[in-house]
Amino acid sequence: MKKIIAAGILFFLITTSRYADAQVRVNLNINIGSQPAWGPVGYDYVEYYYMPDIEAYYYVPGQQFVFFSNGRWVFSAYLPAVYRDYNLYSAYKVIINQPRAYQYYNTHKVKYAGFRGKGNTQIIIRNSNDPKYYVVKGHPKHAHKSPGRNNGKGRGRGQH
Repeated sequence: MKKIIAAGILFFLITTSRYADAQVRVNLNINIGSQPAWGPVGYDYVEYYYMPDIEAYYYVPGQQFVFFSNGRWVFSAYLPAVYRDYNLYSAYKVIINQPRAYQYYNTHKVKYAGFRGKGNTQIIIRNSNDPKYYVVKGHPKHAHKSPGRNNGKGRGRGQH
């Protein structure tokens, strides 16, 4: 009897841990809704975009640009002023799914130098007709209105 109970407990632990592990993997490997509208299509998960033209990164989970300034890597919601006119929608982006990708900048700079000036060669999320990208804020078909709301027609309760 003890063997049957032990086997049952072992079976339960194995099946629930596999289910939990699968759930974590699914949640960690999909971040389409966090990707910016200017990101390239084709990726369910992106950790960093590397932009060879300006030698900077965009950290998708943190929604921050990462660039080298004054001897250190800076995380910022905005690019530095020198790139204020840089067009992210037409820039070429290299997807790098590697923790702290910026620490490998010297390798990336050489490896992806051939992509400098290759803007407008990628289809970006904003221009995609794939419904999976409609969750991205900034997509023309982004479903930003919740069901049951007035969908912007007139002034509803709580709107000023």
